[in-house]
Amino acid sequence: MACLPESFTDNDRYLVEKAYELAEEAHRPQKRKGGDPYIVHPIAVAKVVITEMRQKDVSIVCAALLHDVVEDTPHSIEEIRALFGDDVAFLVNAVTKRNNDQVDNYQHILGSVQDDVRVLILKLSDRLHNMRTLESMKPEKQWKIASETQFFFAPLAGRLGLFNVKSELENLAFRFLNPDEYDFQSWMLAEDRERTRNAVETFLGEVRELVGSVFGTAIKWDIRYRKPYSIWREMQERDCDFYHVPFKHFIRASFDPAEVERQVGQRLLEEDVVLKIYALLSTRYNEQTGSFVNYMAQPKANGYRSVHFRLLNPYGQIEEFHVSSDNMREQSYYGCIVEGKEQWLRRLTNVLRELSEDNDTMMPGIQHSLFNEDIVVFTPKGMPVTLPKNATVLDFAYEVHSDIGTHAKCAHVNGRLVSVRTVLHRGDCVRVETDEKIFPKPDWLDSTVSYKARKLIRSYLRDLPKPRYTLCPVCHPMPGGEIIGFRDASGVVSLHRRNCPEAIRIASGQGNTIVAVNDFEPNEAIVYPVCIQITAMDRYHLLRDIIHCVVEDFKVSIKGLTNSKVDEIFTCELDLEVHSVTELNKLAVALDSIAGVEEVRKQLK
Repeated sequence: MACLPESFTDNDRYLVEKAYELAEEAHRPQKRKGGDPYIVHPIAVAKVVITEMRQKDVSIVCAALLHDVVEDTPHSIEEIRALFGDDVAFLVNAVTKRNNDQVDNYQHILGSVQDDVRVLILKLSDRLHNMRTLESMKPEKQWKIASETQFFFAPLAGRLGLFNVKSELENLAFRFLNPDEYDFQSWMLAEDRERTRNAVETFLGEVRELVGSVFGTAIKWDIRYRKPYSIWREMQERDCDFYHVPFKHFIRASFDPAEVERQVGQRLLEEDVVLKIYALLSTRYNEQTGSFVNYMAQPKANGYRSVHFRLLNPYGQIEEFHVSSDNMREQSYYGCIVEGKEQWLRRLTNVLRELSEDNDTMMPGIQHSLFNEDIVVFTPKGMPVTLPKNATVLDFAYEVHSDIGTHAKCAHVNGRLVSVRTVLHRGDCVRVETDEKIFPKPDWLDSTVSYKARKLIRSYLRDLPKPRYTLCPVCHPMPGGEIIGFRDASGVVSLHRRNCPEAIRIASGQGNTIVAVNDFEPNEAIVYPVCIQITAMDRYHLLRDIIHCVVEDFKVSIKGLTNSKVDEIFTCELDLEVHSVTELNKLAVALDSIAGVEEVRKQLK
């Protein structure tokens, strides 16, 4: 093939030719849905691998030509191994579907990655060509393939830092999943582009002239318009229409450091050139406050490096600028390819292995681990921690160490004390405080987004002793009270207070399900929310005495406290957590004995 890398040896070319001959012979009876000979597809995938994925390894090129041979023809992996060696056989086997169970196929792909990102590059190349030729498929097949692409393959490309691949897959999937919406967004974008063209190009001319006075023609400028899927997704996130989505385009500046050196007459660091361009523009035009983002100092998790800022143009519109070197831009388009596969594997392999371990949790795991955009936050020692967008302190704690997550009590974010449920933002510095008495709660799952955190929380909750009873949400029974139980058909006993209206209703119609409950005992690890309301004549240190009684004498945790005074009448409401009715009653008696207290009322929650 004419597109083979120049670095290929004669033996490499011979292997590629042999792979083509086997693929052509194996697929000769087959046709694509559009009527083309099937061999067109393996050839196209091989071209994508070489030209768009920039692969210069003969094994992946051969595997691209052979990737459907085992799946769709009588040839076996052992044949591939005998003819082309273990490396080609490994790659072909990794992308060969096992069956029609897509979950199993996802698991096979992720489990096959091991220490070799080429598996994912090959699979993405195959998917990219399939999506480009999806038009010939039946509508139901189009929808199935597009759904898989949007759910799994596009986010996976994003995780590998392959921005162009991710963007194309997203928009192709959007086109087939929501064709009417895709056409509408495309039309709206074209209309917006035409409407703003003159103002944007005139402003860009001024910018080019200003920066050119220092850098000559070394800086390349263009206007980049967002794709339909990007606009549509932001409309969903913002719950707005097309017209209220900001920045449907941005102005991009890029440069080759060697060309800058030639025109300026001195060698400048890439970062210095970027910041000089920013300084020139922000000096002339008003900058939108807080818009400057330095992705050079703190790259995105996918390796993206650039500087973003927004300026007010002379026509009263805010324009967004992205400034980067050609090297930085290449890195954002071809992350794992140009930056080094090993570095990307260190970021990705553990996640992929965890995802492939368990079929039951893999699908939600894919959504949490691959689909989310990333933020980078820092430990107090400056270690970067990559987390999904909208991650909380709990996600951070589990990412640092499972024990820190399990016993997370609170945190300091940028020096400020916050709850473990606090959402983190890019660049935050986080220090987690732990307590051996703290353990995961079921509602922690509502405050985490990372696959690792959610998996560990679920694992802890799953291993807890299963409760023998369910508690009525109407009467809130507690140990030590007058309790009655009802056994359902599955053998589970629901507990109620004896005067509970719901219990009386059930007993009237299902009296044969009533069971005596003698073993509903207090447990040190289980507490029940209650409320105590106190009315008293005000005096000096009254509130101090109440708190001392609750916290010091009875060692009961106060979850909330409100109080007020009208004339000399003091009222106080305490939200508490107790272990039993007996403990609650004793506490109420003690509170009633405090000087000045006139009335103590108990309320179960």
